[in-house]
Amino acid sequence: MGKVFGYPEFDAKGEKVLTTYDNDYKDMLMDIRVYRMKAGEARTFCREGEETAVLLLSGKAGFTGGGVSAQVSRKDVFTEGPWCLHVCTGTEVRVEVETETEILVQCTRNDKAFVPKLYTPEDAPWKYSCVGKFGDVAKRRVNTIFDHDIAPWSNMVLGEVLNDRGNWSGYLPHRHPQPETYYFKFDRPEGFGASFVGDQVFKSVDGSFSAIPGGELHPQSVAPGFQMYTCWMIRHLDGKPWLQTDRCEDERYTWLHDAEF
Repeated sequence: MGKVFGYPEFDAKGEKVLTTYDNDYKDMLMDIRVYRMKAGEARTFCREGEETAVLLLSGKAGFTGGGVSAQVSRKDVFTEGPWCLHVCTGTEVRVEVETETEILVQCTRNDKAFVPKLYTPEDAPWKYSCVGKFGDVAKRRVNTIFDHDIAPWSNMVLGEVLNDRGNWSGYLPHRHPQPETYYFKFDRPEGFGASFVGDQVFKSVDGSFSAIPGGELHPQSVAPGFQMYTCWMIRHLDGKPWLQTDRCEDERYTWLHDAEF
């Protein structure tokens, strides 16, 4: 197993590199980067032989690409839902920002042509999961921006999780064959949590990430007093796309489904 945790920083140009096809996290099979942009700044993204998803994390911007043009805004990931422009190989995406803005760009190899899609907060509503289970300490809000059911032409999955303060997510401990990357943000700069990958554990902090190889267990938790945001990104395997049914819980803990607290 290669590196599974990362604490990258933004460079002088506002780029933060998470995973690439040839860095220490190449097993994720995705190129994932975060950009911090100043008011009036513009960036253009275009990948040949790759699909690209541009997710607004905060700020106000114009998204243009593949015949789609929209003004999008998001106060932050904790109070408002996602805007995401998803395009196929060779399609240029231009982001022009009006205020200080943060975006996440997820790419992977894909030669398929498909119609660009702008996903809105209405397309990916937050839904509570695990309310009342496990002593009511694993409830969290989840949205799925796109997966195999929504976009079968894609080789990726993209979604978001909001942990309630002091709660767990990804619980019970579970695994699936496909690699997954988590990108973390916290509602306060001193916020922290714990991310488990197999038998390894690290302190998740604002702007950090986990690179989870296929087959490894990966629950996580957040400290009391803080809300944790996780952008979850999965890479389908050739001939084996990730499906909800691929989630395999560790049998040592399944007794908790029927336990009384």
